[in-house]
Amino acid sequence: MIYPVHPKIEIPVALASLLADAAVHTVRLTAKATLRARRPRRGQTLHPGHDTPLWNELAAAVRAQLIRYGEKARLGRILGLPRQRVHELLHSRQHMPDAERTLLLLAWLHARQRGLNPA
Repeated sequence: MIYPVHPKIEIPVALASLLADAAVHTVRLTAKATLRARRPRRGQTLHPGHDTPLWNELAAAVRAQLIRYGEKARLGRILGLPRQRVHELLHSRQHMPDAERTLLLLAWLHARQRGLNPA
C-alpha cells in the first residue's frame, strides 16, 4: 500500500531515499574492497591482525617477558633490529618479522621461560 506524501516533504523524502541508496552502494563497495585487501597475493608478506593468530600469541608472550627497563633494547640487539622496530613488531603491530627473526624470537622466548638470560 502506498501512502500519500505531503507536497512539502516530497523532495526531502526523495533526497533521503537517494542518500540511503548511495550509502548502501558505498558500504557494498567498501566491503568488497576490504575482502580483496585482506587476502594477500601469493608471495606477499602477511600483515599482523586477525589473520595471524599464531603471530599474535607469540607477540603477546614476548611482550609479557619484556618487563624491565632496557630489555627491549637487548632483544633488539639479539634480533639485529633497533629498539623502535622491536616496538613496531610487538606493540604497535605494524610489521611482521622475517622467518629468521621469528625463529630467534621463539628461541629467545624458550630460553627466557626456562630461566636463562639470553644476551
